[in-house]
Formats: sequence, structure tokens, C-alpha cells
Amino acid sequence: MGTEQAAGVEISEPLLHDARAERKITVGGSDEQEEEEIIPEWKEQITIRGLVVSALLGALFCMITHKLNLTVGIIPSLNVAAGLLGFFFVKSWTGFLSKLGFHVKPFTRQENTVIQTCVVACYGLAFSGGFGSYLLSMDEKTYKLIGEDYPGNRAEDVKNPGLLWMMGFIFVVSFLGLFSLVPLRKVMVLDYKLTYPSGTATAMLINSFHTNTGAELARKQVSCLGKYLSISFIWSCFKWFFSGIGDSCGFDNFPSLGLTLFNNTFYFDFSATYVGCGLICPHIVNCSVLLGAIISWGFLCPFISQRAGDWYPADLGSNDFKGLYGYKVFVAISLILGDGIYNLIKIIAITIKEMYRSSTKHYNTAVIKEVAGVQLNLIDLSADSEGSKLLVEQRKRDAVFLKDGIPFWFAASGYVALAAISTATMPMIFPPLKWYLVLCSYILAPALAFCNSYGAGLTDWSLASTYGKIGLFIIASLVGSNGGVLAGLAACGVMMSIVSTAADLMQDFKTGYLTLSSAKSMFVSQLVGTAMGCVIAPLTFWMYWTAFDIGTPDSPYKAPYAVIYREMAILGVEGFSELPKHCLAICCGFFGAALAINLLRDVTPKKVSQFIPIPMAMAVPFYIGAYFAIDMFVGTIVLFVWERINRKDAEDYAGAVASGLICGDGIWTIPSAILSIFRINPPICMYFKPSSS
Repeated sequence: MGTEQAAGVEISEPLLHDARAERKITVGGSDEQEEEEIIPEWKEQITIRGLVVSALLGALFCMITHKLNLTVGIIPSLNVAAGLLGFFFVKSWTGFLSKLGFHVKPFTRQENTVIQTCVVACYGLAFSGGFGSYLLSMDEKTYKLIGEDYPGNRAEDVKNPGLLWMMGFIFVVSFLGLFSLVPLRKVMVLDYKLTYPSGTATAMLINSFHTNTGAELARKQVSCLGKYLSISFIWSCFKWFFSGIGDSCGFDNFPSLGLTLFNNTFYFDFSATYVGCGLICPHIVNCSVLLGAIISWGFLCPFISQRAGDWYPADLGSNDFKGLYGYKVFVAISLILGDGIYNLIKIIAITIKEMYRSSTKHYNTAVIKEVAGVQLNLIDLSADSEGSKLLVEQRKRDAVFLKDGIPFWFAASGYVALAAISTATMPMIFPPLKWYLVLCSYILAPALAFCNSYGAGLTDWSLASTYGKIGLFIIASLVGSNGGVLAGLAACGVMMSIVSTAADLMQDFKTGYLTLSSAKSMFVSQLVGTAMGCVIAPLTFWMYWTAFDIGTPDSPYKAPYAVIYREMAILGVEGFSELPKHCLAICCGFFGAALAINLLRDVTPKKVSQFIPIPMAMAVPFYIGAYFAIDMFVGTIVLFVWERINRKDAEDYAGAVASGLICGDGIWTIPSAILSIFRINPPICMYFKPSSS
């Protein structure tokens, strides 16, 4: 959050003269002399080449997001990679055409921002669309995995994935979030001066690309990304030849730490994707994941396994929820809920506190002036030229941001119309979810979207999944045993989509503000990107669904959150009576531990809190296993050593290396899926077993 400084000089000249004067803005270069930049009109910022690049990158990032969603459920931010690859593709295209003698339109930072916004909106639906969580929770495989005789798990609450109904569902729920907070863009970005750290970092990156020194660094980063993308792709192809038939062959099952630890899922599986995630994610996240793996698979699971026959029947299958499997899933749920509820309460408290402080603050030294019909908050000019430059720069950003307004009537009527369509359509897709429940969700959603967007602006943490889980529990309990599971999962999707897209839009408004991009072009690119995502995200998921064994615990694509979300819905309907022996007590202990750890992180000094683990990250290995935690920890060790050897190089290139590793492995998914569809199996099964056997 910014604070307003004293303004000692009144500015009386108009900022906006005519259409051409509006578009000519002087901005500072990196360290060179200032250049005059022509700000394109909002329509010129959205180009055909930009939309083509956005669609290609959106498809690639959707595949990557699906793969991470269906394997470990941890998805790092790919915003930087979207901006970098967008810059690379358009620059390469314009350079190629220029060499052929064609006149090409210059590539501006505004167009770069539009591409990044469009890509993020597209691949964001691969997450908020629930393809690895609430939608997949509805399928027959998850229903059977939990158990056909499990209390509250009814065959009537099954809806198998279908391409057409999933596209229809995504279309009717994904656009409402974009209209819910548009009228508050000035309040969030200019009045409250929310930082939106990821949006600000992306804007700084894009701005740097379009300076001489920044363009040179960007070229080196792209070269680095391309090199590691090629290495990752070739390595994934090489691994395929040894992966055999089934799920026990190849490098993915390499007992690198010995067979005893391998049996407890502790091994390095040579995954470029997870190592790349370790390079991108903060050190504390990677260490938290490893700590969760050690607690769960090193202590808790062996401890509970020794009680087989006492706490639960010893003859149960490995995936029976009345046995060890149930303990693992419900402990993961308790950690996730404890972390989510704590942060939800914390961010709501911060939001109320900051809004109260903003409303009661007296701007005694601020001068607010109407300039060309636009109200600007002016900062102290100071006597020095640096202060003057800062003021002029802010005035220009404010003017560009407010120039192309989005009328309130348009946003309000759009929200009402889309809510009406969705209210009528959702009961057709999910009959247990009655129209009045959908309508109530849409009445409450803008308030929740505001809380989430404000919290994301303060902390860079979107709690969309937490709001979705709250909607899940409320609707599931209201509907009850006659369809409550299906209704709760569908309501989770409604709430999660709205609050997620609203926060993404506000973050993109912040990026657009800092790159002198039109707010209208940001809004339109979000609409276009969302429309792309409504088609691309289901199509890319369908590729996985038809080519691979999705949702099986022994499969690489075990879809961990599908089981977790369905169990949450069943809990909302049935309560806790059917949990295994002592499971509720253990879950309460971990729930309380999550609250206590978060509180400890907030009350201790930063030099201490930076070493306290994050419960949400600790939860994932409880259900999935420890192997991906080893991979991510390898990534964090590489980054740690790199930072000690050459911190500047690590800061400049770690993101590019990580993006290359993730993208290369993600691209291999396409030929791998094609081979699987045509039933072409790997020729070799590399398998390990004790020599005594």
C-alpha cells in the first residue's frame, strides 16, 4: 500500500489536450536518455498476432497446469514465463518479417502486457475450472475409489467428465468474476494503492524488456529457457523408452535412496517438472513440502500401520478409506482447512483494518485537483527534478488508466445478465443444485470477490480454493443426503471461479497501470483469454483423460484433490461419524497445529518466521507421497547453491531455467498422449527389486 505525501505546488495545466496529445508520453529509459513513447489506443494494443501467440501459449500452459494438477496439485506462478515467451515469439516474428522486407508494426510493452494477460486468463481456467479437483471429484472412478458402501457416497452423485457439458459449465461460471469488481478498479489500484506483488513484478519485467539493456537480458533469458526446454523434452523422451507397461517401471520408480525408503515413497524420480517447480517456488515452500513428507511417510504412516487390526481392519485394501488411506486423506484435509481458515480470517481482518484506516485518514497535506474531468491524487513535487519526474510519471499512469473507462452500467448489466443465464443453466447441468441456491451464491459472490481481491493485493495470496471449500460445505449441508455431494461440488466451482477471476483481473489492472496499458484493453484481453480458456482448458484436459489413467492411486496422474474434494462434500453431508478409529482426534490435532503454526509465523520476527513451515504445503505429501518433495528439494538446493555462487545470475536466469524444465516436460505430454492413444507401449521396463528375490 502506498501513502500519499504532501503536495506543495498546485498543478493547473491540463493533462489531456487532444487525441494525439493523449498518446504521446515521455518515459525514462533504463539508464540512457529519455525516449518519447507513443501510447497506442486500446484497440491497437490488441492485435491478431498477439491473440495467436496468446492461444498457443495458453494451450501450452493449460497442459502444464493440468499435468501439475493431476499429479501433485502444486502449481507455481507462470506469469513471468508468459510475459517472457510472449516477448520472444512476437519479437522473433517481427524480426523474421523485417528481414524479408515487410513493414511490421512495432511491438510495444502494451501489446506484451495484453498477451501476458490473455495467457494468464486462459490457463487460469485449467486451475479454477476444477479439472483436477471438484469436477473430477464427481466421476465414477473417484466414487468407486472411496467405496460404493461408504456412508454418504451415493451413485446418484456421480457425473462423469464430458467435453460438451464441461465447456458449457466453464462458459456460464467463468465470466461473472470479470464483471463483479470492474467498477472498483480505481478504488483498488489508485485509491487504496494495493501493491499486487505478482502483478507489479510482471509489470517491471515487461517494462524492462522494452528498454535496450532489458531487451538484451530478455534475449539471453529466452536462449536459456530454450536450452533447458530442449534438455527437458529430450530427457522426458529418453525416460519413456524405459517406462514399460504399467506404473512400476522406469526412472519414475528409481530407488535412488534405497529400497526401504523407496517402499515409503522416498526416492528421486528424475522429474524435470518438479525440479523446475523447486527452482520457482520459495525455499520455505519446498522445505515445508519435504517436512510434510518426513512427518507423514517417515513417522505417521508407519505408526498407524503398526495399529492395523486394532484401529482398523488389517485386511483392507491400500485404497480403502476405512483403513490407512482414510487417515492420510483426512489429515491432509485438516491441514488444508486449518491453513485456509486461518488465512481467510487474517486477510478479512487486515482488509477491515486497512479500509477503516483509509476511511478515517485525514489528507491534510494532499491537494486533489480535477484535471480534464479526471480526479488525480497529486504527490509532493519537491524542489528537485527527481520528485518532479515521479509526479509526472504518476500523473501519466493515472491519466492512461482512467482514460478508457468501463461504464458502471455495462459492468452491472453484464453481471446481472450472466448471473441470470447461469442461474437458469446450472440446475440443468447439476440437478441437485437448485436455482435459488445459485442465485444466493451470485448475490454473495461480489462481496467475497472483493475480500479475496483486496487480500491478494495486500499479500499476493489468492484464497479462491478456500472460498470454494466454504461454499462446498454450506451447500452440501443445506441440500443434505439427497444430492448434497454433487450440489456442494458444483457450488464450489461457482464460488471458486468468481473469486479467482476477479482477483486475477485486479492483478492485471495493476500490471496494466504500471505498463501504461489501457484498462479497457486489459478487460477485453481478460474476456478474450477467458473465452479461449473455456475451449482450450477442457480440450487439453480431454487429451489427458482419453490418453492416460486419471485418478488411480497407483497411476502417475493420481489426481490427489479429486478424492479430497469429494470427501469434503461427504463430510458436509454426513459429518464425522464414519471416520476410522482415532482419526478425528488426529485430524483435530493437525488442524490445531496448522492454526498454531500460522499464528507463530505472524507473531515472530521475520528473521525467525522465514524458517517456520507453511501448513498448506506440508499437507500435499500426506496423500501423494514423498517422491515429488525430494524432486522439489533438489530444485531448491540447486537454487540455494546458485545464489551463493552468483546471486545476480540466479536472479536473472533461475526463472528461465525453471520455466524451460517445466515447459519441455509439458510439451512431451503431447507425443506421449498420442503414443498412448494409439496403444504404442515403451519397449523396455526398467524395474528394481532386492537381489535376494
